[in-house]
Amino acid sequence: MRRARAAGTALVVAALGASAAGAAPRKLIGSVSDPLNISLTKSGRKVTHLKAGRYTIVVEDTASDHNFHLSGPGVDKLTSVAGKGTFTWTVTLRKGTYTYVCDPHKDFMKGSFTVS
Repeated sequence: MRRARAAGTALVVAALGASAAGAAPRKLIGSVSDPLNISLTKSGRKVTHLKAGRYTIVVEDTASDHNFHLSGPGVDKLTSVAGKGTFTWTVTLRKGTYTYVCDPHKDFMKGSFTVS
């Protein structure tokens, strides 16, 4: 009887772990536009801190003279400066600091956030 309970408990724990591992990534919105706007938001709020894990980032690049470049531990994703469009990335954010910039205007079009 105890073995049956232990086996049942192990199956429940394994199932919970599998469902957490297969959970849909959380969604962030990156934006770069004229005149000099760049942002990263979650549910309409500026991102300053996130929990580690998988995220879907939808980047809305509406300017042909800017790009959106996200970098940090294990991540280096960017749109092209001349291109425009909507781009979707799936990334795994790890503990550390991440930055997003417009490469041609990195001195003043920038932001950052931490992941723990």
